[in-house]
Amino acid sequence: MHVHEAIRSRRAIKGFDPEYKLTKEQETELLTLAMQAPTAFNLQHWRLVVVQDPELRKQIRAAAWDQSQVTDASLLVILTGDLASWSKNAARVWQDAPEPVREFMVPAIRNYYEGKPQVQRDEVMRSAGIVGQTLMLAARGMGLDSCPMDGFDFDAVAKLIHLPEDHAIAFMVAIGKKTREPWPKPGQLGIDQVVIRDRF
Repeated sequence: MHVHEAIRSRRAIKGFDPEYKLTKEQETELLTLAMQAPTAFNLQHWRLVVVQDPELRKQIRAAAWDQSQVTDASLLVILTGDLASWSKNAARVWQDAPEPVREFMVPAIRNYYEGKPQVQRDEVMRSAGIVGQTLMLAARGMGLDSCPMDGFDFDAVAKLIHLPEDHAIAFMVAIGKKTREPWPKPGQLGIDQVVIRDRF
């Protein structure tokens, strides 16, 4: 599927076929494609929690207003990010860069994030949003359907997945085969209402 068609046909699907299973190859391809998403300073600080345990899925569903896509979708990915990645991984993610670039970038990363918890959190949310959209478009390109989800108790889900203290959850994505067509788009804003030229 051409990327334009994937963008136009992607919808938030609520009903998934619980009998449909992704192959290991499909799952690996999806996650590998998602990981091509860009991150500031190449931090790659998203951590994609793939929930496979059926009992854990049930518990997450209970913390998500009993939404069926949590248990019925073939794949459930909780998009999290490491808030402290800038202090842990900067040297590693620039290890293959030319030495002058590496020597500039690693200290620049520390200067940008150190002592700025809001900047650290904002960066995780931005990166999780980009990787999540990449994941959903990759799924659509493979003929699959998806649903981004933030309708859940974040604290409860964090406990269920043993989220580390220095990580944050952005949202979840359910992926699989839809069982029903979504309703028509309820109302799209026009380009003249969304796009501002130069200044408000």
